Amino acid sequence: MNAIPAASARPLPGTPLLFRWRKWDGGAHWVHECIYLGQDRWGDWFGQRVGDRSVRPGRDFLAVHPNVTLMPPDGDWVLTVNAAPHRTRIYIDLAWAVEWIDAEPAGIDMDLDVVERASGEIYIDDRDEWDDHRVAYGYPLPVVDRLEAAAIELEARVRTHEAPFDEATARWWFDRLAGLEGPAHAAP
Repeated sequence: MNAIPAASARPLPGTPLLFRWRKWDGGAHWVHECIYLGQDRWGDWFGQRVGDRSVRPGRDFLAVHPNVTLMPPDGDWVLTVNAAPHRTRIYIDLAWAVEWIDAEPAGIDMDLDVVERASGEIYIDDRDEWDDHRVAYGYPLPVVDRLEAAAIELEARVRTHEAPFDEATARWWFDRLAGLEGPAHAAP
């Protein structure tokens, strides 16, 4: 696997990609069809259009609402903002080693999630899965401490709607996605 280290090595906006997630043990997890939207001070942005596919073992669906996803450079989390009327506005996957691999975004899903519902409710989700998997997969204690602290910090940042968790940042990328809309991808 080859990581892409420089911003100059990014694909052109509008390039179809697969965002590949795996679990800590290397097991398969989500694969999302998306397109590269570009980069800003927060990191790299991707978009899913209506009809783009997301698949994992046991689940397979097509997006019914567009969404935009931010991959920040630190690799500890990935932000997805869903367009209305989706019931979840913000979904942040706590992660490990999120990076460009073989010219596509990839990372390890670490179970904990920060969620903001369209109703305004904000919370940390999947603590039970986190507790089970950190024992079953043997997450190292420094990883556990780092991601638990990150979840608490992200929840607070979402509550204050600071950028990039604000409406304006996401709206800019939704507009970019709308300008690049085309046919949905072939199946992953």
